[in-house]
Amino acid sequence: MTPVVLLPGLVCDASVWAHAHAALRARADVHIPEYGALDSLPAMAEKVLGEAPRRFAVAGHSMGGRVALEIFRRSPDRVAALALLDTGVTPLAAGETGERETAGRYELLEIARTRGMAEMATRWVQGMVWKPRLTDASLIASVVDMMARSSADVFAAQVRALLGRPDAGSLLPDIRCPTLVLAGADDSWAPAARHRDMAAQIPGATLVVVPECGHMCMLERPEIVTRALLDWHAEVARV
Repeated sequence: MTPVVLLPGLVCDASVWAHAHAALRARADVHIPEYGALDSLPAMAEKVLGEAPRRFAVAGHSMGGRVALEIFRRSPDRVAALALLDTGVTPLAAGETGERETAGRYELLEIARTRGMAEMATRWVQGMVWKPRLTDASLIASVVDMMARSSADVFAAQVRALLGRPDAGSLLPDIRCPTLVLAGADDSWAPAARHRDMAAQIPGATLVVVPECGHMCMLERPEIVTRALLDWHAEVARV
């Protein structure tokens, strides 16, 4: 079966893919890259391409979805299938909206530098999961502990990468491989409506909106997300 590359999002690591990885590795080789201290999405894409199999299915969550699109931009012939989870395609907005995003990201970075990654993650997660799950101590700990394993320097590099993100919207109509577009129904950072629009621009894309789920879909609703990824990967064999 076609190898799979799973791309984590902002200061996330392989643990965010644990449920999906366990299911996918039963049918294919699975690779989960690390971005190191790279501070641009194109550089991350080049690193992944340099380490990946010749042809592969790639799934990216959040920032990882944007890296997946940069991979497609560079080597569409190597991408057998594409999955975009809780992500987006637009560059940093101009004017006040972009300034507000920049200030918010740098405020979190300042917390990471002065009070530690765990403190930053504890604040960050408040808007990143479905609100009723904020009382789920196990879920919140899984997010905070994962981010605490990273460093403020890596966080800074990835913040720079996201603030300098390229516009990937023009790529969508050119995607011809099996494509999954998935979002949490209650994702306030990357809304489901955005994903409906993305899916409408990709020929033949499959759209999955996960109920009672925020931005951290693989941790909030792992069974639903993994089922969607298994169906997506199986489609590669049918084309």
